[in-house]
Amino acid sequence: MKKLEQIYEGKAKKVFETDVYDFVIVDYKDDATAFNGEKKGTINEKGIINNKVTNHLMKMLEKKGIPTHFVEEISDRETIVKKVDIIPLEVIVRNIIAGSLAKRVGRPEGEKLSRTILEFCYKDDDLGDPMVNQYHIFAMKWATENELELISDYSLKINKYLTEYLKDLNIELIDFKLEFGKTSDGVIVLADEISPDTCRFWDSVTGEKLDKDRFRRDLGGEEDAYKEIMKRLLGE
Repeated sequence: MKKLEQIYEGKAKKVFETDVYDFVIVDYKDDATAFNGEKKGTINEKGIINNKVTNHLMKMLEKKGIPTHFVEEISDRETIVKKVDIIPLEVIVRNIIAGSLAKRVGRPEGEKLSRTILEFCYKDDDLGDPMVNQYHIFAMKWATENELELISDYSLKINKYLTEYLKDLNIELIDFKLEFGKTSDGVIVLADEISPDTCRFWDSVTGEKLDKDRFRRDLGGEEDAYKEIMKRLLGE
């Protein structure tokens, strides 16, 4: 498979066409951003770690029956994935109060929720990815009722599988962001990434943050935190 011209560059990844119509190559960058791109920096080897961690978790989820865009990892930073039309929604799955939720509801970070919360945001950087509900989603035709039901079902199952898997590695899954897309034949699959960029990972013993909050909140030690996640998941 040949890597052709770049067709997209986001905050964390580049995407390239290939000579196979339904496949593209994702190239993970070391660039780090926060607060909708207002804060910028670099985390050494972040691209390598996010690529490998994402692929590892997607392969695990595939075995559990969750369809994903993953095809093949071809280098430390590059992976072949199915070309998808991204559904313009971010799904935020919350198990424990943290981040913006703590500010919105006036509750302390670390408080366990009595049940998992699903939040939906409209994917638009210029608008700051505003939170929306099912009425917005259906009225704007971002997804049908059946599609949103499937996305919600997948999201809750992904949360269950990841939480159980990470628990054995002394990692608590606080919250995380998911994106879904449609393949050329209309199948909805998990897309984007699952990594310390998109998940809040806390050490379940010490409570230490092992994710992008270390960069976001100027805590330092981001490189070590990302490497620790890869070490626990892949032994590298």
